[in-house]
Amino acid sequence: MHVTNESAGAIAGGMEDAPAMHTLRELWGSTVGRKALAAVSGLLLWIWVTLHVLGNLTLFSGPAAADGYAAVLHRAPGWLWAARVGLAAAAAVHVAAVASLARAGRAARPRHEARAARRASTAAARSMRVGGALLLAFVGYHVAHLTLGLAHPGFRPGHVYDNVVGGLRTPWIAGVYAAAAALLGLHLFHGLWAAVRSLGVRPDAAAGSRRPAVALLSAAVAAGFAAIPIAVLAGWLR
Repeated sequence: MHVTNESAGAIAGGMEDAPAMHTLRELWGSTVGRKALAAVSGLLLWIWVTLHVLGNLTLFSGPAAADGYAAVLHRAPGWLWAARVGLAAAAAVHVAAVASLARAGRAARPRHEARAARRASTAAARSMRVGGALLLAFVGYHVAHLTLGLAHPGFRPGHVYDNVVGGLRTPWIAGVYAAAAALLGLHLFHGLWAAVRSLGVRPDAAAGSRRPAVALLSAAVAAGFAAIPIAVLAGWLR
């Protein structure tokens, strides 16, 4: 039988692809694998959130800095859309993995043990499922409000500073943004703590000493986001 170079390449490619797909299926099929996927996707989202809050803080430097920062991002639309698609994929994996793990945990735990576990959990842990859903809903509103301008009557494309100040001038809207920032901080606190444990990079001996650092990091991100609506209501940004 004669095998061409193209056929041989296709066969070799198929042999290379099959183990990779098999590994991904095995990863998703195990609790440990789904925890790892949830942790890695969560860490990617945390990196983006941190970069996003740093970008938001350019608002305190005035319209030129904030609008200029946004203009720089839009000068490379290919990279911008690649980042958006990557973030959407990470969010989808994170939500699917966390939901699957929650369902598996409820199914495997007797009812009386589930009640005891809920009583013993921390406020951050208890808020993860509901808080995650609320954050997802807020992200949709935020994109419609300040990215697409669908819920912003005074929206002007490219005028980031004016759009933010005008969009957050209404007290209840500013309150929604501040509440979302607080919820994000709580979500990050528990999520980062769980992520390093799921990936096996947190020695038990160092667990207690690292908890304040995780809390400080989460609080800093939350404070950075909350500072914007608070500053608009206080008249520091106008």
